[in-house]
Amino acid sequence: MAGLLAAATSASEKRAALRAGLSSNRIQRLPGAFNPLVAKLIQEIGFEGVYVSGAVLSADLGLPDIGLTTLTEVSGRGQQIARVTDLPVLIDADTGFGEPMSAARTVTVMEDAGIAGLHLEDQVNPKRCGHLDGKAVVPTDEMVRRLRAAVTARRDPNFIICARTDAAGIEGIDAAIERARAYADAGADLIFTEALDTVAAFEKFRGAVSIPLLANMTEFGKSELIAANTLESIGYNAVIYPVTTLRLAMYAAETGLREILATGTQSALLERMQQRSRLYELLRYERYNEFDTDIFNFTLEGDR
Repeated sequence: MAGLLAAATSASEKRAALRAGLSSNRIQRLPGAFNPLVAKLIQEIGFEGVYVSGAVLSADLGLPDIGLTTLTEVSGRGQQIARVTDLPVLIDADTGFGEPMSAARTVTVMEDAGIAGLHLEDQVNPKRCGHLDGKAVVPTDEMVRRLRAAVTARRDPNFIICARTDAAGIEGIDAAIERARAYADAGADLIFTEALDTVAAFEKFRGAVSIPLLANMTEFGKSELIAANTLESIGYNAVIYPVTTLRLAMYAAETGLREILATGTQSALLERMQQRSRLYELLRYERYNEFDTDIFNFTLEGDR
């Protein structure tokens, strides 16, 4: 029964695993999951963690990534994903959904949802996608207050609070480095610098900041796509692939729908589909059947 209806690993164990992974000298690879089923696949294939992207969650709701989603929506989807996987889940908490006190509440809500860590960014609230132009960042001291509130609200010391800075594309990499140092001093466990564009930029950041660093390898953005082993050799501690699974799925869905519209049948698409048996395997149907048989193995006697 353990691990069937929900993950066998507790939230505290997942948080401890993420914290240990960030100090292991092995890069922690966290693909984005756009739903719980994808999180199960990420675990089965052998990654170290799962990421929940704000941009993906917005897109899943048919909305652009411009700060329209709420804490309730984000934490609800995060909880659904975290409960089905033994891997730690890192979630995108945007700017903390408001003022510093809102960032503090966000930490407590995410902890209660079973999340292993979150990142808060230094954009002006409401934010916009990190790889879009026209972003604005708050003054450093305002972000420091945001982070200190979040750190103060944390109850599990292993819950990871990651500070994301969008300053590199606005104020330059040197300013982003200064911000990262201030965020580390404010208690951040991990630094996420958005939209670095070259290996040299990643190397410069690693050389200037002493705490663990996270790289964002999103497609079609400002960053060169760098292999995980290269990032590890530079000294990065974690890498996210935030939108990859959604882009793969949406491309396949669009292609298939156009095929059905054009031909009136999906028969030519069968080789490109996950088979029913594979879905059942991922969902562990067999184990549910065994559990059901073990529980409902009684007979009723008498007339009452």
